Amino acid sequence: MDSQQRPMILGKIPKLPGKWAFIIIPFILSCLMSGIISMINLLRTVGWNDDFVELWLHNWMLSWMFAFPIVLLLLPVVRRLTALFVDMKGPPSA
Repeated sequence: MDSQQRPMILGKIPKLPGKWAFIIIPFILSCLMSGIISMINLLRTVGWNDDFVELWLHNWMLSWMFAFPIVLLLLPVVRRLTALFVDMKGPPSA
């Protein structure tokens, strides 16, 4: 066993290497955005009822199924558009 252990997420599950950030960031972002937007739209159209959570989860998963690949496809375009407005050479500010 090498002297430097990989950081763990939970228990013995290791964190992914940094090279996976390009897929994990859009994965999480598309999850959150599709969940929030589908909830807002569902609340506006049907309101709160006894089946809301079940209906929302169904709609959210359907939305996420489309949102994740769309985010992956559009991310390079968004980066280029961002570079038109932002000096990407400077250090990032906190």
